[in-house]
Amino acid sequence: MNWYEIENIDEVDSPSIALYKDRLLYNIDKMIGMVKGDMWRLMPHVKTNKMPEVIKKMISSGIKNFKASTISEAEIAAVAGADSVLVAHQLVGPKIDRFLSLITTFPQTNFLTIIDNIGSTKLLQQKASTKNLRIDFFIDINNGMNRSGIELGKDLDELIESIPAYEHLQFKGLHVYDGHLRDNDSQLRKDKIEEGLKEINILFDILKKNTTDIRLICGGTPSFTTHLLQKDRLCSPGTCLLWDWGYSEKLVEQEFKYAAVLVSRVISKPKKNIITLDLGHKSLAAENPIHHRVKFLNLKNYELLSQSEEHGVVKVDNWDSIAVGDVVYGIPYHICPTINLHDDVSVVVNNRKITQWDIIARKRKISV
Repeated sequence: MNWYEIENIDEVDSPSIALYKDRLLYNIDKMIGMVKGDMWRLMPHVKTNKMPEVIKKMISSGIKNFKASTISEAEIAAVAGADSVLVAHQLVGPKIDRFLSLITTFPQTNFLTIIDNIGSTKLLQQKASTKNLRIDFFIDINNGMNRSGIELGKDLDELIESIPAYEHLQFKGLHVYDGHLRDNDSQLRKDKIEEGLKEINILFDILKKNTTDIRLICGGTPSFTTHLLQKDRLCSPGTCLLWDWGYSEKLVEQEFKYAAVLVSRVISKPKKNIITLDLGHKSLAAENPIHHRVKFLNLKNYELLSQSEEHGVVKVDNWDSIAVGDVVYGIPYHICPTINLHDDVSVVVNNRKITQWDIIARKRKISV
């Protein structure tokens, strides 16, 4: 029996996701081993899994600090027992008040956020002062991805100089996400990552002379193997907990295992050499080109031709040996948005579904 096959597959509906518990635990242990057990250096991102049960597994392994993209993700981490959660999305609109509610609702967890401009800093100071709260924050630095953050220069200097004026805000360090650096060649990737951090490292060293209690949070899964080599950096891998086809191709030096598998079934054979799966883009992330969305584990010589909302049309050579109702297992190219399309996962141990875990934080709002 192949590792991904489920003996009691008749109990698993499709399309759905199966999570293989032993592989998840392997990935957690692997991540910890890569930082040589220095737990303070790990701040895993929970956006990939969005599941309290997965976070609990990390916490029971000694990982206590996490990164999140949404208020919901931060909430489930707090409920699971996290010591701290960084909301790595600049707070705007109602999210500011929701963030403050997190602080008051879950006092056992330290919540932090990121800022990249003086306007947001002033607003956060104003909001925090009305509730007499102190907010810990990191300055988000843009070192080339051009998605968020502030570039080195005059505006950043002015932001740093203004910090002492905000009595309800506490500066905790710099946050740098270099997700644009994903070269297949690990040495080339490392060289680009370090080149992009040269001036930031200089700034960080200067800041540490005045404020020793600050940290440098760097990267995600693609740059994990680079940042872990520098003992003063906190690392924020996330995808490596579940792994996916995309990163297994690009990050060949990272030896994580597939822990999440799509379960689909053949629902029609409309034409010779054509099968249709119940795997549309409502259950599989569709942000990549059609040929880079899913890697089927038990099909050979196939081509995903098209997807609609509920259908995935696949060209196959062995059409005659495939029957309507057959199960097809697949690894998504990008697991993070794929997880967000599902309500739960089937937890598999020793090739059998034993329970299910809810993907609670796919909801934008839970209680806060």
